[in-house]
Amino acid sequence: MTTLNPATPALDTAPPPPMRKRRRNLSFDRVSLFLVFLGLPLAIYGIFVVSPFVQAIGYSFTNWSGYSDAKDSVGLANYQRLMEDEIFRKALTNNILLAIVLPLAIVVLSLALATMITVAGRSVGETRGLRGAGFYRVISFFPYAIPAIVVGIMWGRIFDPSAGLVNGLLTKLGFSKFKDFPWLGEESTAMPITMFIICWGMIGFYMILFVAAIKGIPGEIYEAARLDGAGRLRTAWSITLPLIRENVQTAYIYLGIMAIDAYVYMQALNPFGGPNNSTLVMPQYLMTTAFEKSQFGLACAMGVVMGLVTAVFAAIVFTVNALTGGKDQVTMA
Repeated sequence: MTTLNPATPALDTAPPPPMRKRRRNLSFDRVSLFLVFLGLPLAIYGIFVVSPFVQAIGYSFTNWSGYSDAKDSVGLANYQRLMEDEIFRKALTNNILLAIVLPLAIVVLSLALATMITVAGRSVGETRGLRGAGFYRVISFFPYAIPAIVVGIMWGRIFDPSAGLVNGLLTKLGFSKFKDFPWLGEESTAMPITMFIICWGMIGFYMILFVAAIKGIPGEIYEAARLDGAGRLRTAWSITLPLIRENVQTAYIYLGIMAIDAYVYMQALNPFGGPNNSTLVMPQYLMTTAFEKSQFGLACAMGVVMGLVTAVFAAIVFTVNALTGGKDQVTMA
């Protein structure tokens, strides 16, 4: 057995002193970079986005008329009035319906068109879209290039009861009951027709968004899927959709925000909310409350509710996306 010599000094087992963190010198280039690309955008965002929203929250607890300095605190009275207001509840229900239907319909149709244009062509050789894909891309994007107010006015004329193109064609085909049918004035058809018009105007943009995302997927992945015998539908479901999931999530959130607003389309098609408020949305009722009734405090409360609904919608989309997995889940089962 080997023994240590007591005269031999013991080995130093103490931990080494911590290394000092190098300080980064705050050079002019570094400071200017932060100021221009971080400080300036944050300042603009704070001034034009955060500050008005904070002011709206403050005004929502007052009875401010919008045209005077008098602002008396009313606590939660405005929010209580909204919950008891049947018209506001109807508008909120319409917005929720739009937020459920429009994003789903537009994303599905846009993704289907984008898939056909990019990877639904011939099944041998290089992966490509259908013949004439460029023409379809231009035609599909054209409605989005038209301002929303023009889209609303144009389709309002097309569905006009007395001189509209739709009733004229249906009457020519022998459907005489549609001679003076008020598509936008009938409670059962006003909202479905409005949704159709919004989809028509928005599909082109999101199709181009998905086309750009699909173009970023390596072609070797699709070639491997073909060799494994995957059909077009299976490829779209198991490869394309998982790999562009983040783009779909972004599109879904933006479409949800648009659906919770939808002011321009609704105002152009049915400026008074449609029959029995069947197409009335919160922004329309907010504008009426603020500028016709001079109840800006109550209108600010409506704006706060809209903001909360938008936040809840975005949180649901993020949660569902997180629970169902990300773009790494590419299966060929």
